[in-house]
Amino acid sequence: MKTIQIRSEIPGPKSKALVARKDAAIPRGPALVTPVCAAKAEGAWIEDLDGNRYIDFAGGIGCLNSGHRAPRVTNALREQVDRFLHLCFGVTPYESYVALAEKLNALAPISGPKKTMFINSGAEAVENAVKIARAYTKRPAVIAFEDAFHGRTLLTMSLTSKIVPYKAGFAPFAAEVYRVPFAYCYRCSYSKTYPSCEVYCAKHLEDTFRRVVDPNTVAAIIAEPVLGEGGFVAPPKEFFPILREICNKYGIVLIADEVQSGIARTGKWFAIEHFGVEPDLITTAKSMGGGLPIGGVTGRAEIMDAPGPGGLGSTFAGNPMSCVAALAALETIEKDGLLERSAAIGKRFADRVNGWKKRFTMIGEVRALGGMCAFELVKDADTREPAGAETKELAKYAYEHGVITITAGTLGNVMRILVPLVVTDEQFDEAMDVLEAGLAYVSEKKETVASHA
Repeated sequence: MKTIQIRSEIPGPKSKALVARKDAAIPRGPALVTPVCAAKAEGAWIEDLDGNRYIDFAGGIGCLNSGHRAPRVTNALREQVDRFLHLCFGVTPYESYVALAEKLNALAPISGPKKTMFINSGAEAVENAVKIARAYTKRPAVIAFEDAFHGRTLLTMSLTSKIVPYKAGFAPFAAEVYRVPFAYCYRCSYSKTYPSCEVYCAKHLEDTFRRVVDPNTVAAIIAEPVLGEGGFVAPPKEFFPILREICNKYGIVLIADEVQSGIARTGKWFAIEHFGVEPDLITTAKSMGGGLPIGGVTGRAEIMDAPGPGGLGSTFAGNPMSCVAALAALETIEKDGLLERSAAIGKRFADRVNGWKKRFTMIGEVRALGGMCAFELVKDADTREPAGAETKELAKYAYEHGVITITAGTLGNVMRILVPLVVTDEQFDEAMDVLEAGLAYVSEKKETVASHA
């Protein structure tokens, strides 16, 4: 039996009723990507209130690499319920927090002694990483990248690049944040071509230090090893080694924001491992919790110890339910071979979509670093004009035909895949069939409109 079982109109009456209640009770800020209201989920599928079943290519925006209701996670939570639900770690510590910190210290691609602290979300992890870097260096400034997303708190919103919807109307922003172009080769900010550019974007930081900000005032450079919200863009292999050299030269802390790209999403525990460099600090969240909220900062012990006692923490930081869920999620990834599965998903995706690229001129670029997969849609292959409306229409077609997806990109023209890594080949291929049919539908509609223009 196929996973996709559409048994009523989309959205169905029960979903419509709940969305109406949502509109009456909840402000418009927390917007909906789809009008599909979940009733239950398992592995890589979701069933809505009306009994329609979908393959989940969104994964709670990258929070479910180990799958919906992973058995080890749910068992760990049931056992923890019988012990205690909340004890502030700063008042009465508990073993699962310490065990999880030890586990991340062992996994982190950083040599030497390491330490880890926990917080409630990815944004809080980034915020604390910056605090730690500032305490260590005694410097105020932070350099972030264009097309980056780091969160929605004041500091992380300031670090985030995209204006609408994340920053519009929320000024003033935090001070001492400076932004430079990322290595987005498909849309190079300097109109250069890789590899003849010699990774000019990274080397151009030296000019930034001459014209914009004194490097001796810079505490940290923060970068997503693969842009998340910015479109799943991976830089050339030379990009991060150059950043590492620059950080070493000026005593700057290099922060790898692995909130979305980490915890097996790219086929390695951390995406930065693909680039052969060691960051000083790594932020984690999303899939670390196996479906529960938790964020973390892992880094070199001497840097992590820079803030004084009480300088870091939160009432719910490292909640015991989230800690046992995270330990179980990490165990699931290890014992069920999900690193290898992520790499296989990436290859399966790339092989399929590169084939589509010959058929659909709308596909401008295909991206797949392990299971962190995407394709960028354009109106014209030569001009690379972004096809934002068409991307939105493709996402709508997908959920109307049984696949939950989310878009990405500063220009709103990237279809990204964050499917739980436990997805079966059959489920994955079914969902890809829907996307292929959706591309055909959107392309035909686009050509029809053009012919009548």
